Amino acid sequence: MRLHITLTLLLASTSLFLSGCNNEQSASSPTDEAEQINSSVALTAAQNNDEDTAHSLAETYHQVESYAPAKKWLEAGQVYNKEAPIPAQCYTKTDQVNNPCYVCHQSYHDQHLRPNKLNDGFQQGSYAFSDIGVSNSWRNLFKDRTREIANITDRQILNYINQDNYSPFIEKLKNSDWKGVIPEVKNLHLGAEAFDEHGLAKDGSGWVAFNYKPMPSTFWPTNGSTDDVMIRLPEPFMQINGEYSRDAYYANLALVEMAIADTQSTTSIPLNEKRIGVDLDGNGQLQEQVRTIKRGTHYVADASHVELAKMLYPEGTAFLHTVRYVNVDDEGEISVSPRMKEVRYMVKKKFLSLGELKGRYYLERKEKHFENLPYYNEFGDDGVSNKHGWTLLGFIENEHGELRQQNNEEQFFCTGCHKSVGSIIDETFSFPRKVAGVNGWGYINLKSISDVPNIGEEKGEILTYLERAGGGDEFRQNQEMIDRWFNADGSVNTQKVLAQQSIYELITPSRRRALDLNKAYKTIVEEQSFIYGREATLGKAKNVLVEVNEEQAPLKPEHIHQWDIRLDWSKGENVSVAQAEK
Repeated sequence: MRLHITLTLLLASTSLFLSGCNNEQSASSPTDEAEQINSSVALTAAQNNDEDTAHSLAETYHQVESYAPAKKWLEAGQVYNKEAPIPAQCYTKTDQVNNPCYVCHQSYHDQHLRPNKLNDGFQQGSYAFSDIGVSNSWRNLFKDRTREIANITDRQILNYINQDNYSPFIEKLKNSDWKGVIPEVKNLHLGAEAFDEHGLAKDGSGWVAFNYKPMPSTFWPTNGSTDDVMIRLPEPFMQINGEYSRDAYYANLALVEMAIADTQSTTSIPLNEKRIGVDLDGNGQLQEQVRTIKRGTHYVADASHVELAKMLYPEGTAFLHTVRYVNVDDEGEISVSPRMKEVRYMVKKKFLSLGELKGRYYLERKEKHFENLPYYNEFGDDGVSNKHGWTLLGFIENEHGELRQQNNEEQFFCTGCHKSVGSIIDETFSFPRKVAGVNGWGYINLKSISDVPNIGEEKGEILTYLERAGGGDEFRQNQEMIDRWFNADGSVNTQKVLAQQSIYELITPSRRRALDLNKAYKTIVEEQSFIYGREATLGKAKNVLVEVNEEQAPLKPEHIHQWDIRLDWSKGENVSVAQAEK
């Protein structure tokens, strides 16, 4: 009886919602319409313990919402998802055994020694959301894009992703009244061609590309995107007496690497200690060519007044991150595309002391404990603050494929990962995962990296993830990964995984899957529905919660894992860049 009444109420509100969408004069605001339906679904989820009933209601809910274009929210200037920092992956069904959550949510035995004090390992599988967060707002996960994908030919999508939308974007910023940073690297759309063999941008901008192991599993190409990341230190870190010095710059880059990875030595391109005036390798003499650098207390050259801080970047450090389509040639070779889905920039505006950071993390935990909604500080063309010293700025494609600044809600989404997870080091993911030493300075090359384990682990990181997550992505719906690396009984084919020469073979898709993922994402671009989710899915998500039952059992204790974002590069042989290019 309760189900019948609830469905009647839901269908009634559905009818009102649809009539409002088709009649401009009587249409209510996006907020009012969403609340009418959200309240019905949430009430039923809370009152009814029948999972099939909840699923049926959720299906109806998402079918209804397909009539509400995201543009309606954007044009109204209203916030659709007040919990945008909670990513879609957090709604995955763990079934108490599948745990992709450990990659982000961590508490450490040496927590008192780390600047990141969030200490959120308890979030693994716990679904500890606010009252608003218990409703999954990432509705694009539940949209079947099969028909839209079929309407785009392979040639059309290849032509599209091989167009350069970055260079025109940079020129447009230069010739406008834009007041923010211009994230320019000449010829960046060409990928590795924009940098020299050691990662330094050829245009003299100071950006340095580094080779790193992509985070499991959102940034594996098999799940929809390729990417690259560059770092740039402030001018004093690349100068001696006000003049540019490559020796000084790479010495300081090596010191930053040791600070973040918390190591005591590393290797470098050949550096001239006599020019820098510092005994970098600690052998008691100044030499014209050294390749080993020991960790010091301060940076060098014109930045010699700046102290090295454990697991913290110096003030002024900037990152440039481009997210791209999955390019593929006729032979199935996977690479980055010239076209960019997103251009992301972040800069450390203010260095916070350990005491200040501790206070910020305390407030973060307090907000979560009292289920307060997250908030952000918006700075117009400069982006948004994550309240931990960093400012984030993002650009994304418009419906015509041109890059535009993300709106506030779209940028707010970025703060969830670059602030609110325990595994990151000074709010970053990629640089702590840089290939150690000199081999890590250069454009990202998946073929040059083997599946080394994380610090404290014995098995390779990707093998470990497959075992713990129960699939090749958080949602366990990448069937190609399951077919490739899992046995019929659901266990991982360990021998097959270990037989691969590099991570390229493990995490890149087939030509067919790459093309279809690109097509799926292009339909999201055409809809401009990023506030509903940016994941390119080939079918409706099945292992994802639409409505969270807060009494749902979390992961069993034996499936909660300790994990370090850093890699133990000593436990694997890196394939050299020269070998990878053969």
